[in-house]
Amino acid sequence: MKDSLRISFPSHPKYLSVVRLVTVKIAEQCGFEEKIIEEIRLAVDEACANIIKHAYKGDTSKEIVLKYMNTKKKFTVILEDRGIKADIRLIKGRDLEDVRPGGLGVHFIRRVFDVFEYDEKRTKGNKLILIKYLGREK
Repeated sequence: MKDSLRISFPSHPKYLSVVRLVTVKIAEQCGFEEKIIEEIRLAVDEACANIIKHAYKGDTSKEIVLKYMNTKKKFTVILEDRGIKADIRLIKGRDLEDVRPGGLGVHFIRRVFDVFEYDEKRTKGNKLILIKYLGREK
């Protein structure tokens, strides 16, 4: 059986609290332990904040679409925007030895999710696919 939910919201940071709540509720339904749910919540929040900052350059009038899907084997989060297309070759967190605030979101998201993948076939905007396999705690 496959459960899914699609939400869209304005690219304003004030809506990130709603995203965090929805993400927690969906992750709870998947049966993840509390520590993993918290990590998923933070990773999805970080991914949305990156869309606002990088794809939309802070424009709060755009739309972000989030799709959550879960099956018996995996939990999938898909984030879509119509912003500036990301250059996949440049998406990486800064060096972990470079100790200063910011720039670690990509490292964190990749650590939490088993799959971190951009749909490179898109000609406009971005589609990030994040997958966490159930029963495979990191």
